[in-house]
Amino acid sequence: MAKALFGSVVPPAELRVMDENAVLRARVRRLEQELAELRAQRDAVIAHELLSLTRDKAEPALA
Repeated sequence: MAKALFGSVVPPAELRVMDENAVLRARVRRLEQELAELRAQRDAVIAHELLSLTRDKAEPALA
């Protein structure tokens, strides 16, 4: 039984690594979310610019 109890103890260095891993995973999730938002904003700006360009150069249909 002593072996089983001893095996369940996690060394402090490993706990620090696990905590750091959790922090880094959370940071990656936040950065991925920010990247998705920035890409959506960029796509909206590009779409708006393309629409404004086509409206400026459009000729009347019955000219």
